[in-house]
Amino acid sequence: MLDDRDYMREPEEGEPGWGFRPRFRWSLTVGFLIAYFVVFLTELLLGSFFPRYGGFMNHYFALSNDGLAHGYVWQLITYQFMHAGWLHLFFNSWAILTFGQELEYMLGKKRFAALMLSSGMVGGVLQSLVGFFWPHYFGGGVVGASACAFGLVATYAMIFPRRDLTMLIFFVIPVTVQARVLLYVSVALAALGVGLTFFMSTGNVAHAAHLGGMAMGWVYVRWILKNPALIGMEEITEPRRAAPAPREEEKDPEEIAGEVDAILDKISARGIKSLTARERAVLEAARKKMTRP
Repeated sequence: MLDDRDYMREPEEGEPGWGFRPRFRWSLTVGFLIAYFVVFLTELLLGSFFPRYGGFMNHYFALSNDGLAHGYVWQLITYQFMHAGWLHLFFNSWAILTFGQELEYMLGKKRFAALMLSSGMVGGVLQSLVGFFWPHYFGGGVVGASACAFGLVATYAMIFPRRDLTMLIFFVIPVTVQARVLLYVSVALAALGVGLTFFMSTGNVAHAAHLGGMAMGWVYVRWILKNPALIGMEEITEPRRAAPAPREEEKDPEEIAGEVDAILDKISARGIKSLTARERAVLEAARKKMTRP
């Protein structure tokens, strides 16, 4: 039942796969960060040595209402990979690296990429909308992956609301808060930033884009990931809460065999990361029962 599956057997000496063979798993999170760095370096080089082409990048690839009015809809994607300075790049990259790796592992690369890009797009749309109605206050061009980063923060807080996170205020003072508290504070600060823009200069910060990114993270969890057929999980809101293992001795052996075979088929089709906590418990109980002397 378990050992007759090729992918569940340990390779014997001389067989392919025998010995220590580390598997390289490329990270899409790191891939995004590399892309940000390469694009930013390109911006710097063009701005320093070819100013004319530096302006070309800002005109065609940074997000602006003027560009969207001319049909440059690709700006909703390209602006996410551009940054205004080293600190801007560093803080966005740090946030994406902090929350992105675990979310990528749990969601898979395709869904993680969809979350990243859709958060940036929704953030860009909201920033453009407020810029359309109040161009005097929000009419400037926008660059940066901050909407993507805040989308990850919202997604993480929705999935792990009570997870404790330790942050360094000013990189010195450690503060531990729950993920949901971090989300509440982020929403409050972004909304406050939007409001203050009408009364005073709050710097070149796209607060509306931050709100849009967090809104997309909320929608992604509530309306997309809640469907078990999309992600292969029964409870997306509590992915780390292990379900109690069923008492296998009370089940019919044929029923156990059929359940385990279905789980193994799921591993073969979607990978072991697609299993729910209960399915992992059933598989582990069956393995222990088979190896029992």
